[in-house]
Amino acid sequence: MKNPKITVAELQRCSREMGESCRKSTITAVLHQSGLYGRVARRKPLLSARHMKKHLKDSKMVRNKILWSDETKIELFGLNSKQYVWRKPGTAHHLSNTVPTVKHGGGASRCGGVFQLQGQDDWLQSRER
Repeated sequence: MKNPKITVAELQRCSREMGESCRKSTITAVLHQSGLYGRVARRKPLLSARHMKKHLKDSKMVRNKILWSDETKIELFGLNSKQYVWRKPGTAHHLSNTVPTVKHGGGASRCGGVFQLQGQDDWLQSRER
């Protein structure tokens, strides 16, 4: 697909301009048959060509030294991501349809480590607020 951010309404308008009108549900069904589904776009930092070139150069140097690395973030209260729920109209306020939160997020802890060709590196741990 040339423009993955195009909406179904825009596709419907384009098909109408080309002389073929069809419903939004038909367009959605065709997209689903093609393996395309609507999802939330991932947030990534904006990188310039200079940033990407430098990162690639640094990555090639480090790649030959590291065998394995891992990092994890442990949320101390709840999940820090979108959560979806199936519910009936008018039940958005029910406790089973809500996600509890705490002020300032409740904190998190990050742990990680690296196995290099020379041996195991120390495990790192940091506390987040």
